[in-house]
Amino acid sequence: MDFCVFSVPFSKMFLKFLIIVSIFTTWATFAQFLQPVEVNTIGSECALILPGGARSSAYDHTLNVFRVGGLNTIQDTSKTCITYDSINAAYLDARKRIAVAQPKGEWKTEEIATVGELLLDISIQLARTYGLSYEDIENGLPQIDTSRTLIREVCPPFLSGVECRAGKYRRFDGLCNNLEHPTWGATMTPFQRLIGPLYADGINAPRISVTGRDLPLSRVVSRTIHPDEGFHDHAGTVMVIAWGQFMDHDFTLTGTPLDPANRNDPEECCNRALHLKHPYCNEIRVPDDDYFYRLFNVKCIDFVRAFPSPRAGCKLGSRAPFNTLTGVIDGNTIYGVKEQFSRKLREGHGGLLRMNPVFQEYGLKDLLPLKLDFPDEGCTRPNKSVFCFEAGEIRVNEQLVLSCMHTLMARNHNELAKGLAAVNPHWDDETLFQESRRINIAMIQHITYNEFLPILLGKEVMEKFGLVLSKEGYWDGYDPKVNPSILDSFAAASFRFGHSLLPTAVERWSKAHKFISSKRLSDLIRRPFDLYRAGVFDEYLMGLMNQVAQAMDDSITQEVTNHLFKKDGHRFGHDLVSFNMQRGREFGLPGYMEFRKFCGLPVSNTWEEMGGTMTNETIYRYQSIFEHPADIDLWSGGVSEKPLPGSMLGPTFACVIATQMSYIRRGDRFWYELPNQPSTFTPEQLQELRKTKFSRIICDNTDLIDTVQIYPMVLPDHEINPRVPCKSGIIPSIDLTKWAEYAPDLAPHQFNVLNEIPNTVVSFK
Repeated sequence: MDFCVFSVPFSKMFLKFLIIVSIFTTWATFAQFLQPVEVNTIGSECALILPGGARSSAYDHTLNVFRVGGLNTIQDTSKTCITYDSINAAYLDARKRIAVAQPKGEWKTEEIATVGELLLDISIQLARTYGLSYEDIENGLPQIDTSRTLIREVCPPFLSGVECRAGKYRRFDGLCNNLEHPTWGATMTPFQRLIGPLYADGINAPRISVTGRDLPLSRVVSRTIHPDEGFHDHAGTVMVIAWGQFMDHDFTLTGTPLDPANRNDPEECCNRALHLKHPYCNEIRVPDDDYFYRLFNVKCIDFVRAFPSPRAGCKLGSRAPFNTLTGVIDGNTIYGVKEQFSRKLREGHGGLLRMNPVFQEYGLKDLLPLKLDFPDEGCTRPNKSVFCFEAGEIRVNEQLVLSCMHTLMARNHNELAKGLAAVNPHWDDETLFQESRRINIAMIQHITYNEFLPILLGKEVMEKFGLVLSKEGYWDGYDPKVNPSILDSFAAASFRFGHSLLPTAVERWSKAHKFISSKRLSDLIRRPFDLYRAGVFDEYLMGLMNQVAQAMDDSITQEVTNHLFKKDGHRFGHDLVSFNMQRGREFGLPGYMEFRKFCGLPVSNTWEEMGGTMTNETIYRYQSIFEHPADIDLWSGGVSEKPLPGSMLGPTFACVIATQMSYIRRGDRFWYELPNQPSTFTPEQLQELRKTKFSRIICDNTDLIDTVQIYPMVLPDHEINPRVPCKSGIIPSIDLTKWAEYAPDLAPHQFNVLNEIPNTVVSFK
């Protein structure tokens, strides 16, 4: 063909058109544009169609203007089409910067984080390229089927496809609790959200003020709003804190970069040059005029952001931190979240957990086993010959009171195993272990909802959120549509309420309920070594039941605001309140007022409107450092509220915690009250479990304690909560003969003769 027959203007226009097409697509695709044929390639399909035009990348815009027909295509230029090709391009670009782990076996926290980093990078690219709105990021991007993209190459197997079968015993990692949604409540999955996140850039950067300026420094909030004023609550004992922390460590442990040397602290940030800092460093700045830290010339406290999490199916979206524990109550504090590690904790016979018989010659009960493999992990040892304890949860040595709770419940497992072996001598180690574990978990669930939550929330809130346990029969409340995964607002704020209750010192009391001595809380953090002295375990337990807790208010002891994790030879430590603020902000947690709105509570737009929710002095303090009430951090506002009648908590924290505990009960397929499940207890067994009292566990798993108040989380009262002898029969024991099974080769009468305890209560004492 002779090109000279075309007019000059037309030739120039055509050449421009060819150049544009060659930039945005291949000649093969261009040929498709010229012919009205159906497009079937996945790459050119719309992975996501969003309303609103002129937002597409140049590539996808040109592709959709010229394309005709085809699967999942659009011809309406008022909509935005994000194609699989554009996602793959973002993936390939992100892979240039991020080395994604592909382990052969079990995935570690740091390895899962690399996938989270990749998905966040892709999401950020798409958000910038297409000018995505907040709603597009939160509600649109997660709808994309990433299994049809190159992302499927790196998606961890437990997130991309898990086959589940219903069984009697729950998995350690929480997978398959929900048969339709296998990752719900499982370890290494994202925290879920009550309210969408408020990141400064809509996807990743920590929260800022509603004015667009920075929020006050976390340390300034800590020292201004939460000074140590030492008020006490006159009903709750320190045992409320002990059980609360024990349960917190059953629920949440955020995946973060740790110091590679001992994995105790976050990566060092403050004393490193900018080019040597971990990219997640988000250190807490200390003002020059700080009343405490200026004495030691401390300008900065180490802090790192949480790892970003891959979602189920490796979906895209804004930054989401992940939980390394399971969301349900499953005793992972005792048993761990990995089957391989759980086997390491076991004795290997009789269904028993390994223990340390350090007091055997004195006839006293065992302590937890020694932590020998990584002895400095989570522990500050005075010398190389002293060891901390090992348990199912890594923070067992975080402070001595927590070590006591771990020891108590590990002993309880072993007493259950011995009792079950007595009534079922034909059971093997695995059956004894799993049945003891199943009963122990049920006891923990019962104590939490029957003794702990009523003190915390009060009767009215318990009833409103459906948290009151059934007195008889089954509770058929399981809902497979309820996700039991932990809420970010629960993990980073509301269940940290106990920080307000912490005492300055932890007391030891005698078996006669007389004060012996006390030790500063900061001296017991990561130093549980007092327990190696015979008889001291019982004295600390007695102290927990007799020592009054601090009041639930905005006053926080300096033991954790100035001396947290204090190192040997230092006169200062970290600030737990600053940590709470910094964690909430980097999680993208909306402010305190947003959660009041979610809970149906009055919202204040001015400082004057806040009157009545907290003291006038506290409101004045907030006004002195915050620009707007909407900027107040959830944790800070939550602990500062006036408590509800009959509750330890204010309405906002009560709402968030009750919502979470409702999800945990209704979303757990293995919940102990449920009927019609492979894990269901018989009606007789369920009635025995309802006899569970924390005071009975204390009586049965200590050495010298012989009197205890019926409810140890409340101060003793001769009328409503009297001290009673352990052997009086007032505090009932569980009858383990209800778990008796006949051996296949024994007739029932032979079994009874051989065991000689067919109808007796198995006592642990």
